[in-house]
Amino acid sequence: MAAIMNVKDAVSASLAECYVTIEGKRYNFMQAIDLEAKMEKSKKLVPILGKTGKGNRSSGWKGKGKAKFYYNSSLMREILYKFKVNGEDMYFDMQITNEDPTSDVGRQSIILKECNLDGGVLAKFDANADYLDEDFEFTFEDWEMPEKFSVLSGM
Repeated sequence: MAAIMNVKDAVSASLAECYVTIEGKRYNFMQAIDLEAKMEKSKKLVPILGKTGKGNRSSGWKGKGKAKFYYNSSLMREILYKFKVNGEDMYFDMQITNEDPTSDVGRQSIILKECNLDGGVLAKFDANADYLDEDFEFTFEDWEMPEKFSVLSGM
């Protein structure tokens, strides 16, 4: 009989932490609703003698992300404002940690290095909404994984 994952090992979607470090100051971004960061590999087609198809060879990568936050902080707008006023393009680090105490997988932390905003909301209102939120997209230049999930029993 094959091993089956225990339901308790599905990591809770809301049990996470998000910290942002800007100019040496660390902020708890507790107003985060969701965030997703991806590494996208660049590939080149490689002709191979004796094959009718071409191979795919990795040649690099780029980091992209998107996030949604409650609209209750001016921090990201301040970064955009500095760029508008004096051309200073600010980079920051972001640490995302997932840890569900019910699960046996433990804790994973990813640090996104040299994040840079693609843009953002400057002002907003919605008379029909219960609350305001905002989306932003960003790129990052590097990443680290100082903590990894444990391998589940049966894997």
